[in-house]
Amino acid sequence: MMFFWDSTYILVIIGLVISMMASGYVNSTFRRYSTFKSKKGYSAQEVASLILQQSHINDVGVQQIAGDLTDNYNAQTKMLSLSETVYHSSSVSAIGVAAHECGHALQDNKNYVPLKLRSGFVPVANFGSTISVPLILLGVLLQWNQTLITIGLFCFSFAFLFQVITLPVEFDASRRAITILRDGQILDEEELAVVRKVLFAAALTYVAALLASLLQLLWMILLFGGNRRND
Repeated sequence: MMFFWDSTYILVIIGLVISMMASGYVNSTFRRYSTFKSKKGYSAQEVASLILQQSHINDVGVQQIAGDLTDNYNAQTKMLSLSETVYHSSSVSAIGVAAHECGHALQDNKNYVPLKLRSGFVPVANFGSTISVPLILLGVLLQWNQTLITIGLFCFSFAFLFQVITLPVEFDASRRAITILRDGQILDEEELAVVRKVLFAAALTYVAALLASLLQLLWMILLFGGNRRND
């Protein structure tokens, strides 16, 4: 059987470790500054609404959702969702997270091409992730049919491409967040320094996801590509 331990599995393990470290870092950074309150007393929800108002964006709603750091912006529903730990918090770290999501709303409002590309690529990435493994396994069962395996690997690569597209979108949203917090005089320079640290930690999770996806793709290629088999 080929599913016993294989030295290439180390690539997947490295990817998991990188992702776990990045996730731990962003959570610890957020909590470290969770007691650093906004000097003006704004809550994250109030800041999100203020940013949208200052940017003349009137078609985006702000709501609270369950979870911890599950914050997101949905371009289809025009809804900015803030997690329970962020929505009512007046900490500078929570405000930074809310401003970052507002950055996505600003991208959407300005028809930012990478955001449109990412949104359009979501169903492609989901389809590729769903069909890739069955195709590869079917290829293996059919006496290592390399055509099916290659198609499966190609579909699997969509997840990696999605992470590549995601990176500039997230970095740009953070840049927009910092700019509007500063220009709108919502936070001062001391508070902005904290926001930068929180958003940098958050950005590392996307870098980690990209590296993990690349390592997983590499593992799949080494494991199934090139007619590899146990005869």
